Amino acid sequence: MNILELIGRTAPLFDADIQRHEEALTALVRGGRFLVIGGAGSIGQAVTREIFKRAPRALHVVDISENNMVELVRDIRSTLGYIDGDFRTFAIDCGSREFAALMAAAQGYDYVLNLSALKHVRSEKDPFTLMRMVEVNVLNTIGTIAQARQGGARKYFCVSTDKAANPVNMMGASKRIMEMFLMRASEALPISTARFANVAFSDGSLLHGFNQRFAKRQPISAPNDVRRYFVTPQESGELCLSSCLLGENRDIFFPKLSEQLDLTRFSDIAERYLRGLGFEPFECASEDEARDRAAELIARKRWPVYFFASDTTGEKDFEEFHTGDESLDMARFEAIGVIKNDPVYDDAKLDHFLATIDRLRAQPTWDKSELVELFNHMIPEFRHKDTGKYLDSRM
Repeated sequence: MNILELIGRTAPLFDADIQRHEEALTALVRGGRFLVIGGAGSIGQAVTREIFKRAPRALHVVDISENNMVELVRDIRSTLGYIDGDFRTFAIDCGSREFAALMAAAQGYDYVLNLSALKHVRSEKDPFTLMRMVEVNVLNTIGTIAQARQGGARKYFCVSTDKAANPVNMMGASKRIMEMFLMRASEALPISTARFANVAFSDGSLLHGFNQRFAKRQPISAPNDVRRYFVTPQESGELCLSSCLLGENRDIFFPKLSEQLDLTRFSDIAERYLRGLGFEPFECASEDEARDRAAELIARKRWPVYFFASDTTGEKDFEEFHTGDESLDMARFEAIGVIKNDPVYDDAKLDHFLATIDRLRAQPTWDKSELVELFNHMIPEFRHKDTGKYLDSRM
């Protein structure tokens, strides 16, 4: 099935911009040494492929998922083959002693791209996973920037999210706080980032779950009132690499809204997905009915689906890539907008965040309310939507 058709589009978003800047992108890649952190995730793999196919001098990939790293290498070898440059992978945590040793042993990297993140809204349901989100999205970013700078990097890229614009969930707020720290770090090392929407069929996403449910002959469940923007994995890789290599210091790249990038309902994608596989969706009135009738319906080439109105914590009513008070450059690219930032940050507030996190982590345990209070202090306009219901309670 064509992924563009499934998400309601007919053409890739960034073809014109990539073709226009291909010579510059290729020249920068071929002359460079690259480190991709979180390179075995869906976006990280897409970025790694974009770099690999332009034949860098060195491309090293770090990720904690040993299995996904193996698949990344197999996928690249099976499609792109080999390059003369130094291509290696390391199954280590970027916040670990082992990563620090790698950075000390390496020849240094021209470009460090950080794609690691805790990206799920469901990760904020308990204070322990939420603290891990702070560690990955904020603390590890601060640490790897320092290591990149010490190693002589020319540029640091870190992926953000559309949910960082006027955040309503802790995941989006953590990325917004990360962006604040990026502004401070950009005084010493050029940094750029990107905000974009849902990456279609990325690991752990609802659409990726469609593949899992189909393979296991299980019902498909999706909200029928949530509309989201989708980019393909390749588009996510193109946007990140473009921001890293073509972005100026403190630039945030994002996809321009257009007829090609329109809001799509998850339930509509589910129906197109099933019809593309030769099944007619059969809408059930409850999860129980969908589970109970799965075998019977599937045998008749009808697939049980349960569509529902969303009521879980952290769901944003609409998606946006920038706020009304951010300065935009909409002329440089055809399909990419750029948020231009001055190095504006509050030293006292950033230091307070780090001191509070250190204090909480030094305790035997901590409460979610303490972290929510800290996030509210960092982002006064933050409107955390906690309904008391989380996605883990859904099929």
